[in-house]
Amino acid sequence: MAAIALLCVVLAGIAALALVAALIDANHLRAPLLRFFVARTGRELRIDGPIHAHLASFTPSIIAERVQIGNPPWLPGGPTADIGRLTVSFELRPLLAGSIVMPRLEADAAILHLRRDADGHSNWQLHPPGSGGSAGPLIRSLSIPDARVALDDERRHLRFDGTVSVKDAAAVSALPLRIEGSGQLNGRPVHFEIDGQALTTVRRDRPYAFEFDERSSGSQLHGHGLLPRPFDFSVLDATFVAMGEDLKDMYFLTGLAAPDTGAYRLAGRLARRGRHFQYTDLAVSSGESDLGGTLSIETSAGRPRLEAQLSSQLLRAADLGARAAGRAPALPSGKLLPDTALPLGGIRRDDGVIDFHAQRLELGRMSFAAVAARATFDHAVLSVASLSAGVADGRLGGQLRFDATHDPPAAALDLRIVDLHLGLLPRKGAGPPPLDGLLQARIALSAHGDSLHELAAHASGEITALLPQGAIRASFAELTGMDLARSLGMLLRRDKKETPIRCGIAQFQDHDGTLTAQNLVIDSDPVLITGSGRIDLGAETFDLALRGQPKRLRLLRLHSPVLVRGTLAHPTVGIDAHRTSLTLIDRGAATDADCAALLAQAQAQDTPARPSPRAH
Repeated sequence: MAAIALLCVVLAGIAALALVAALIDANHLRAPLLRFFVARTGRELRIDGPIHAHLASFTPSIIAERVQIGNPPWLPGGPTADIGRLTVSFELRPLLAGSIVMPRLEADAAILHLRRDADGHSNWQLHPPGSGGSAGPLIRSLSIPDARVALDDERRHLRFDGTVSVKDAAAVSALPLRIEGSGQLNGRPVHFEIDGQALTTVRRDRPYAFEFDERSSGSQLHGHGLLPRPFDFSVLDATFVAMGEDLKDMYFLTGLAAPDTGAYRLAGRLARRGRHFQYTDLAVSSGESDLGGTLSIETSAGRPRLEAQLSSQLLRAADLGARAAGRAPALPSGKLLPDTALPLGGIRRDDGVIDFHAQRLELGRMSFAAVAARATFDHAVLSVASLSAGVADGRLGGQLRFDATHDPPAAALDLRIVDLHLGLLPRKGAGPPPLDGLLQARIALSAHGDSLHELAAHASGEITALLPQGAIRASFAELTGMDLARSLGMLLRRDKKETPIRCGIAQFQDHDGTLTAQNLVIDSDPVLITGSGRIDLGAETFDLALRGQPKRLRLLRLHSPVLVRGTLAHPTVGIDAHRTSLTLIDRGAATDADCAALLAQAQAQDTPARPSPRAH
């Protein structure tokens, strides 16, 4: 669709050349004609073949062969168009009134070299950047058979190489205009069609309507468009519907970056006014997920600026990403975090603000309610100053900063969790949870890396979790104390009885991806549980040891730590067979922990300086 619109604008420039040529005896004044064109347009012009003019008519015409038009002065040198044979006629009366009307325009054996740089300067512009310009001429009959088009659009990341044909009936007919093209768009086969209203019916004061259809890589884009000022493509209104196997394939239709998804449907409206694009009534669905809202893009000031207001009833991580699209590379056995490089092109290229709200967000087995976030990105720095969500009857809030101004990018996260109800977290099996209570937690980390795995493997900071009171399954508490008779009896009976937790504290220091336990205590009624060890985020492995000290008399107590090992995806629980001993009678010398002091100390230490995203 975009390539065809650009083609029409370029031909309007070619038509301006033909108009000048028609006013003089072109073969006798070829050199002055070329100089006149260069002076008026700033473009180089070559006519290597003969020029035939027919001027004795109210609709004079001209035929020029082997025409080449160069790039405008705002781009490096090179050709914009090579045309084997150009035929054009025009009406004298509108010309005297300052308007250009062409009953006929034909371009045979045409080759178009369309270019736009990252700043938005293109060789199909008829006027210098920022000058505004005007609508192109009215064309009553247009014929461009099998034009070769090479489009290189750095601004929208479009690369097209293929053929385009414009078919229109003679001026006496009222048949519609048909534009067809096929080739490779961003490395994938593409085919598109545009059906516009008959050119014979076009008027300056009436909008021009058309339909478009584009197909590539299993996706299809269909819509209706309207040009309020024919044929000024800087003012456009359109509605569209797209569907396919993966939303990311929209890149091969439009050049717009999107995430991987499963099968999707996207609909919306577009209003373009110069270099401002406004998308409204956006609605996209994939799997069980939905997303809608508005999006505006302003490209007049160098760096594109985006502003979006997006909302969702339900957004599932399982519906997003390469895995949902069936394109995810297999992760190493037991790994959770992918090594796939994060897509950084958007925040490095664009600035803007995104407001996002979701009634429910599902990340794996975790569910979050009333999610709200406001993200700003400015010169490759992404900031989320306010992130909030409800989780397990508690609240989550925090800030995120991601700095992609250098390689590898750096990130900083400061997240707080208040009154998270542990008993409501998802778990396998029925019955009461192994651990319950209202959890308070803080995660303050900084990291660097270009993938989720690299960020985790190079993270540093602190993680603190507090459980002022709660409950633990009695069988697990007794097992940590290794009261064999009591704990095994409970396990064999599948005893779901709970015992109170007086307090729980877990503090980890994270350095270069390794979480080391600094203070790990669960004080239950029968057993004081302490722990040590580390979690390696780079290797995604556990190496923790839990030791239970009974507070009352115990028979047949086995002295051995309970080991939590394995991977983050598949942890295992067992005992250390090499460090075990058996005591027939344990008097239970452990005493209650000073919970007030432990909690106060942990809260006092939970004031780390806000991590810097540049800290490596």
